[in-house]
Amino acid sequence: RSGTGETMAWTESVDTLLANKDGLAAFRTFLKSEFSEENVEFWLACEDFKKTKSSTKIASKAQKIYSDFIQADAPKEINIDFHTKTHISQNISEPTLSCFDDAQKLIYGLMAKDSFPRFLRSEVYKELVQKRQHGNQKRWLPFL
Repeated sequence: RSGTGETMAWTESVDTLLANKDGLAAFRTFLKSEFSEENVEFWLACEDFKKTKSSTKIASKAQKIYSDFIQADAPKEINIDFHTKTHISQNISEPTLSCFDDAQKLIYGLMAKDSFPRFLRSEVYKELVQKRQHGNQKRWLPFL
């Protein structure tokens, strides 16, 4: 029974976490331990992809994301629904900067609703908090 307020707080926190080098590293370590690191790797690849300027790079980067994360038996295959996967497969020959948006949103949702709350209860996260407290740095994540 999570209210929208709670979900809002999560998205703020997840965004802050993903934008923070130490937070991101800790989250990746946690996802590795859960064997779902491909989610954050895919998310980061999409973020990078959306900043691509040259059209030749767009094609090659899109192809790489597709072969790494999306096609059947991809080495880091992400868990997205058939419809989204099919849609990407149909557009991959002429990719646009938004061709992975739907898949990225799905994966972001998975991380925010599923992995992130578990991360907050994990040892990895507790260590991160302790490190921060010892360093006596000012609060850097909204959920600390």
